[in-house]
Amino acid sequence: MGPGSPLRYARDDSVFQWIGVGASVSAMRLLLSILLLLLLASCGERFDTDQRRLCRQAIAPLNPPGATITLESLGDGPRPGTLRIGYRAEAGGATTRRTIDCLFAGEGVGLRRGALIGVASDGQPMSEASFYLLRRFYLENREEPPPDPGEVRAGSLPEIAPALAHGLQHGLSGLPSAAIYTLLACAYALIYGLTGRIILCFGEFAALGALASVVGVALVLSLAASTPASGLAIAFGVAILVCGFHGFAMGRFVTAPLARATGQQALIATIGLAIALSEYLRIAQGADLRWLPPVFNEPWSLARAGDFVVTASPIGLGLAAGGLLATLCIVALIGRTAYGRAWRAVSDDARTAALFGVDARKVHDRALILACAACGAAGVIVTVIYGGMGFAGGFTLGLKALVAAVLGGVGSVPGAALGGLCIALFEMVWSATMPLDQRDIAVYALLAAALILRPGGFFGDGALAPREV
Repeated sequence: MGPGSPLRYARDDSVFQWIGVGASVSAMRLLLSILLLLLLASCGERFDTDQRRLCRQAIAPLNPPGATITLESLGDGPRPGTLRIGYRAEAGGATTRRTIDCLFAGEGVGLRRGALIGVASDGQPMSEASFYLLRRFYLENREEPPPDPGEVRAGSLPEIAPALAHGLQHGLSGLPSAAIYTLLACAYALIYGLTGRIILCFGEFAALGALASVVGVALVLSLAASTPASGLAIAFGVAILVCGFHGFAMGRFVTAPLARATGQQALIATIGLAIALSEYLRIAQGADLRWLPPVFNEPWSLARAGDFVVTASPIGLGLAAGGLLATLCIVALIGRTAYGRAWRAVSDDARTAALFGVDARKVHDRALILACAACGAAGVIVTVIYGGMGFAGGFTLGLKALVAAVLGGVGSVPGAALGGLCIALFEMVWSATMPLDQRDIAVYALLAAALILRPGGFFGDGALAPREV
């Protein structure tokens, strides 16, 4: 056989190594190290940035007008769910050291999750009438509160050009989206490369992973003493296992029976499966969103341009790095391992690969498990970064990831990952320069342009030929 023959991919593939990713082992170790550092660094994190800001806002109305407030300490209060702030108030030449305790609701499913439900000044609880007036006339106007004692002063940050500062802020905010789109786009490419068909339910698998992660964290926290930060690892573990299991079931009961179909049966079946999964999630969780407690989201101040401060949260940077690193591991798995050679052999010519001992069904099953596990990880990132994901949130997310996969080359895993980065970059530029409410329309228009001008994407055939679906 010549060097271009697909049979070379099947060499030494008699035994598959499902976890043996070869060159990507060190990358996986780095990913686990990043997640472990995030967990250890956030073990003491109990209140998010908005809660601390709201408690600081309540200080000024409790002191004489014009008093100078200097915050000295932040910590846990006398009861669970209470944030205590110690501060110094200077008014009329007198200095008084005081405390304020802010009681917040626990994590839940409604809009009042983590809401401020009570205030005590110097250990004396505020009456319901006074608390109502405090919320109505002082807390809802969002005036600038006294600065956090641990907050970095803007004057100590490096000064950069305004355009660079705004561009840097948009870029940092778009990193989690890049990780999400690349993972989902790789899921599309893994299956289309083997079957030549698009699975239109990967967005719903991301929503399934989001719900599974929240349920898993809730069960563990109810059965054992644990911190919200440690739930991050639990969330990823549960989401990956649940989505991987559902992906295996989808392969055996939905796609495998239609493997020899010549029409659009597989496409229609996955549309039906997407609707079924969406309804399944709606019945399981209801109309309300489920939320994970915020962890490690204290913003880091990086630079400034005048009064504009560029910030980034550690959890956003960490999960973005982890998601992109997981995408690189998938690319390395396909390009540098025994399983990757088998995947490419089946993708090129399944019958010829079978002559060399490659089991196409096992390759397909493992690709489905890997693709659905990547979708589950993407769903966890959505939930942790953006607060939650509803039962219908996977539809739009899946369509955008499909645009990314088509743009990069829907049958190429590296191309799909590059397409995910391009879609994230496109959304970032559009959000910075154009109306935000028209961004999704522009993304779908980009899909139409890609199908017309280059149907094969970056790494595919550029001929204007109909795409096989």
